[in-house]
Amino acid sequence: MSPPFTPLFIDGQERPASDKATFEVINVNTSQVAGISASASSADCNAAVEAAGRAFKTWEHTTPYARRDIFLKAADLVATDRWRDLVVQTSIEETNCSRAWAMGAWMAAAPMIRTIAGFSNELTGKTFVSSSVPGAWCVMEQRAMGVIFGISPWNAPFQLTIRAFAVPVICGNTVVIKSSEYSPRTQALAIQLFHEAGLPNGVVNYISMSRESSPELTAQLIGHPLVRKINFTGSDRVGRIIATEAAKYLKPTVLELGGKAPAVVLNDASIPDAAQAIVFGAMLHSGQICMSTERVIVQSGAFEPLFAEIKKLSESLTPDSGKLGPLFTEGSAENVLAMIKEAKEAGAELLLGDLGRQGAVVRPHLVKGVKPGMRLWERESFGPVIAFAVVDTPEEAVELANASDYSLAASLWTNDMYLAQRIASMIRAGYTNINGPTFHSENLVSAVGLGGSSGYGHFGIEDFTDKRVIATHPLGREFPFLK
Repeated sequence: MSPPFTPLFIDGQERPASDKATFEVINVNTSQVAGISASASSADCNAAVEAAGRAFKTWEHTTPYARRDIFLKAADLVATDRWRDLVVQTSIEETNCSRAWAMGAWMAAAPMIRTIAGFSNELTGKTFVSSSVPGAWCVMEQRAMGVIFGISPWNAPFQLTIRAFAVPVICGNTVVIKSSEYSPRTQALAIQLFHEAGLPNGVVNYISMSRESSPELTAQLIGHPLVRKINFTGSDRVGRIIATEAAKYLKPTVLELGGKAPAVVLNDASIPDAAQAIVFGAMLHSGQICMSTERVIVQSGAFEPLFAEIKKLSESLTPDSGKLGPLFTEGSAENVLAMIKEAKEAGAELLLGDLGRQGAVVRPHLVKGVKPGMRLWERESFGPVIAFAVVDTPEEAVELANASDYSLAASLWTNDMYLAQRIASMIRAGYTNINGPTFHSENLVSAVGLGGSSGYGHFGIEDFTDKRVIATHPLGREFPFLK
C-alpha cells in the first residue's frame, strides 16, 4: 500500500505543489516512509498569503461570537472517537511518540479550543475623555492585525499547530501555517478539523516544504508585505534566525523556544510527591518537551531521600514499560549522551544510566554535580536526563535556578507556603508551579518565557491585536498658532 499523501491547503482547497514537488516523511525509529508530503513552491507560498489577505477583508468584520461558535463546534468534533483515532494514530505513525503522549495531546485539544473560544469575550475596547483637548472623547479599539505567519513544531504537532493559528484567528486575523517537515500529516489534521467545523476559506492556509527549501521560502514568507506578525515554536537556534529575518522588516514576533526548567526542592518538601512530579516532568515524551524538568536543585537535607525515590521511579521506566519511547532521531540520542559524557569528564557523577542507546532509545540518566559552565547545565537536552545540584540554603537554590538563559517554567517544593511565595517570586520564570511539575501551564495564560533562549511574547489576544485610538474633537476648536 502506498504511503498517505499530505497536500497543501490554500484558500479552502487541498492541492499538490504547483510544481508537483514532494518529500518523504520518514519514521526515524523504523526508517520506514510514513508519508509523502507536497513541498510548497515560491508561488504556493505567495498564493497562501494572498488567500489569507483576501479572507481577512471579511473575517475581520465577523463578530467575535460568530468566530466562537466555530471554535466550539471544532472542540465538539475533536472530542469524538473518529478524531481521537485520527490524531493518535497519525501522531504515532509520523513522530513515533508513545500512545500515552499522543492520547494526552488529543485530550488537551478540546479544552484548549474551548478556552481560546472564550477569548472572544475579551475583545472589547474602552472609551475615555481626552486628557488634553477639552470636549474631545476617545475610543480605543482592539483590532485584528492582518495576516499572521505561524510555524509549529513536531514534538506536539496537533496541539501546537492549533495554538499557532487559533489565538490569532479568534482575534479576527487570518493565518498561514507552515508545518515541520517531520509531521505534516498530523499538523494538517488541525486545519482539517477547523475547516470541517465551518471556518471560511482562506482564514487558515497550510503549507509544508522540504528541509532543503525551508530556509529560503520561510524568509520569503516573513518578508511578504501582507504578513504582519510571525509566531514560532521551536528551538532557540532557529528562533534567532527567524527573529533576525523579521527584524529586517521591523515585524514583531511571538517566540516560544526552549526550556531548561528547574525544580527547586527544599528540606521540608513532600518527598514522594516531589519525586513523582519530577520524574513525570523529566521523562514524559522522553524529555522532549520545552517544559521538561531538566535541573533539580535540592537543599542538602532532602537530597538522599529525594534521589532514592527518583532513582526507583526512573528505573521502572524501561522501553518495555510502554512509557519511555525513543528520542526523535538517533542523532538526538547521541547529542544527549554526549552532553552527559562531557559533564562526567568535567567532574559530574553519573548515578544512573549506562551512557548507551538502542537506536534512538535512551534509558533515564541521573547526573549529580552538574553546574553552570557545563553544556548539560547550559543547553536544553531534550532527553530523559535529570541534572542534580545540591545547595545549603533556599537563596542558593534561587541563584542556581536563575543561572540560565532559559526562563520558561519552574517548580518549587516546600510545605511552608509563606516561604513558597517568597521564593517563587524570586525565580525568574514565565511560570512557577508550587508543589507541582514544571510541565504544567494554564490555557488562560500562555507559558512563554521572559526572554533569551525561552522566547518572547504570549499566545494571547494582547499579542495578536492592535490597540487603535479614534479621537473625536469638538467643532469650533481654536488653534492659537494660527492667530
